[in-house]
Amino acid sequence: MSTSLPLSRRDIIAARLAEGRQVVATSLAAEFDVSEDAVRRDLRALAAEGKCRRVYGGALPLFTPSQPISARIGKESARKRILAQAAVTMIERGEFVFLDSSSTNLEMVELLPKNLDMTIATNSVEIASAIMKRGDIPLVVIGGAVNPVVGGCVDASAVAAIAALNIDRCFLGVCAISARTGISVYEHADAIFKRMLLERSASRIGLITSEKFHERAPHRIGGVANIDWLIVEDDLPDDDERAAMDAGFSLVKPRDVTSSS
Repeated sequence: MSTSLPLSRRDIIAARLAEGRQVVATSLAAEFDVSEDAVRRDLRALAAEGKCRRVYGGALPLFTPSQPISARIGKESARKRILAQAAVTMIERGEFVFLDSSSTNLEMVELLPKNLDMTIATNSVEIASAIMKRGDIPLVVIGGAVNPVVGGCVDASAVAAIAALNIDRCFLGVCAISARTGISVYEHADAIFKRMLLERSASRIGLITSEKFHERAPHRIGGVANIDWLIVEDDLPDDDERAAMDAGFSLVKPRDVTSSS
């Protein structure tokens, strides 16, 4: 009996997981004409090597590759706008506000009040363009080489520029959040940039769609001590809400903000 076939099959499965694809044991068994037990042995071996997470019926990649921001803009915009509406109510008159590169933060631009005498800073190409089109809010753009996945500048020059700022309120872009591992992102340079952003900001807020409580990203930004508020969706599952609050995160829901305003 050849010993090369299981290894070849395992390599193919590993490659799919590395691409961010979920695999299902029954489908793999049919595809490779082997038993489900054989596939499960492959998945156990891959999990032991740290290449996947075992779930009922198959396996998930450890990390889901992030899409470029151009692919994220416009997706789930109604959900993101509800979070954005809650976020703008937290801005106070005369503040220097940083909008981190994020498709959810982009939704805030049209909602920013005209009468708060604020200044906006951003590292996002899309947010900077939207603010310029408004033409009624002073803008500071953090420059450098544009990272197409992040949708903004997060290189060493951008980090140095942030280090020279005193930010009143920062709205942080977040890829994944966990009660155990804290706040994380997919890009290494983005994590370095965000750590400096949090350090230079007096008030730090994240707008979190519910699926981010189940995402995993490799580069940790910080934990409970590094974020002041998480604006979460009204229908965040109870288990996720309880875990986040038990970990010490302070949660705000849009309905709480609108009912108090």
